[in-house]
Amino acid sequence: MQVLLVDDEPLARSRLRNMISGCLAPPAVVKAEAGNAAQAMDLLRRGQFDAVLLDVHMPGADGLALAQALRALEQPPAIVFVTAHAEHAVAAFELEAVDYLTKPVRLERLQIALQKVERAVASSGAASHDAPEVLLIQDRGRTERVPLVEVLYFKAELKYVTVRTATRSYILDASLSELEERHAAQFLRVHRNALVARRAIRALEKHYDPEEGEGWALRLNGVEELLAVSRRQLSAVREALAAP
Repeated sequence: MQVLLVDDEPLARSRLRNMISGCLAPPAVVKAEAGNAAQAMDLLRRGQFDAVLLDVHMPGADGLALAQALRALEQPPAIVFVTAHAEHAVAAFELEAVDYLTKPVRLERLQIALQKVERAVASSGAASHDAPEVLLIQDRGRTERVPLVEVLYFKAELKYVTVRTATRSYILDASLSELEERHAAQFLRVHRNALVARRAIRALEKHYDPEEGEGWALRLNGVEELLAVSRRQLSAVREALAAP
């Protein structure tokens, strides 16, 4: 189990880290630590965690605000609050926290919380096995669920990624590397700035690009535009095209 610790007090994080190392059922490891909500969100966008052990009172956005923001992630981690303030328990459970621990935390109580996380993660995995994967995209003040199966390609554009379906484009605040890591089974990198849906690949053809000269490009089902294929990825694209 991979854990993210979020607490503005280094000593509190150190104590929790030492306690977690003593938990054996389930075994857990502290993968990263953050001193505030902004640092935590940055880590969560760049990596996967099974659980977040989260303080309530921190500089800037507090733990409750962070827990609310985590619900918008495609694969939100389980949340366990660890705080000296018992009065926030009701609000925490309304945000679907798995557990709520008050400081000072006892090892036995932490062990129980991690066991709850293990069950929650297993339950979530079983439920999502049959459910279609979706992207949560912020679009002009609203959050939209875009089924991953509808996405034809991801293309890096400056600081954002364009998400293209057959009917429209979206802007996603994510990195191409992160998307490639999460969805390698469904998407293939064809260029340093593009991932395409394997199921959407229609044809590989010669193409002239004004900037890169003679080369190759992919034609996809559902869109008219061509996507450039780098020489480095040409072999992988040919293999994907030949796959049944």
